Amino acid sequence: MGLTEPRDLDRWRARQAAHIPMARRLLRAGRAALQPGRAERTPIVVHGGGAPGGVLIVLDSTNVTSRLALLAPARQLPRELVTIVAPSSLEAALPASTWPIRSASAQALDQLAAEASVTLSTGHYLELGGRAYAAATRRGRAFVTVQHGLLTPAAPPLAPDTQLLAWSAGDGEFWAAGRSDIRISVTGSQLLYEAAASPSPAPSDGPPLYLGQLHGAELPFEGLARSAEAFCLAEHAAYRPHPSETDRRSRATHQRWESLGIAIDRSGTPLTALNRPVVSAFSTGVLEAAARGVPAWVHFLDPPPWLTDFWERYGMHPWGMPPSPPPPISEHAPAQQVAERVLAIGGLT
Repeated sequence: MGLTEPRDLDRWRARQAAHIPMARRLLRAGRAALQPGRAERTPIVVHGGGAPGGVLIVLDSTNVTSRLALLAPARQLPRELVTIVAPSSLEAALPASTWPIRSASAQALDQLAAEASVTLSTGHYLELGGRAYAAATRRGRAFVTVQHGLLTPAAPPLAPDTQLLAWSAGDGEFWAAGRSDIRISVTGSQLLYEAAASPSPAPSDGPPLYLGQLHGAELPFEGLARSAEAFCLAEHAAYRPHPSETDRRSRATHQRWESLGIAIDRSGTPLTALNRPVVSAFSTGVLEAAARGVPAWVHFLDPPPWLTDFWERYGMHPWGMPPSPPPPISEHAPAQQVAERVLAIGGLT
């Protein structure tokens, strides 16, 4: 089993767009019509000033998983070689005193990628990563994709001829299934490495917390809502909405659940600080909790075959079984392994 769209990025984007509520799609289309050429003017923030021929690191998002996948390796590289591009400032993580910051247009990314020996990103499926990939490949430069989250069949296809730094051999085989142009190296997950380094002092044995994923395109909204509701009512669990559950239908569902007596956890407590058992359909939070020694399970009513395959690939145990075991953790920091592979790929060792 592999990706639904293993090669065709346009078809993958069409599938993703089909899950966006119609009102939001119309709003985006209207903005695009009013702002022709907007992609050319999209501002970027450039951090550091590595010399040409060095390493370019491109973030399309500044969320936690992207920062761990890309900024943690950046700190392991010689600073004089590194330039980092993001859609907004990363000064909290990369102080301007040591990582000079300047604003630029997206067009500046073309030159940076063309000059770099190697570009590191989480893929070519979003604007900045896609732009960097196009510029790098035009000049015959290396483009490296680093895995930053769990992989479902709805994951985006890998860029042609990319070099993949995967969390595990199983993930590498899954993402590159049916492809002969992908070179795979296993580096492990910095996200899970750091979770394991912060074990829970005393996991609670109280009612579990259900980690919401109503925003996900991988499973139907109705099935996600039905499964979460049934579990929370049966097990007296609280429901923690995903930060993306802000659309009207999700908010209405939360309100209905509260009327049924289901507690909605809006505390915003970081997952790394939670000590109570957690359950979800396929959230990365399940593996993070297991890595910290917190009891964690998965649950979904009548799971489709891809979901049971997903659970097995990551060692996630369904509710009713013993808690999921901790995932395998690299002996050495994955960020260091990513940095070493990037230097080797770029011929910078």
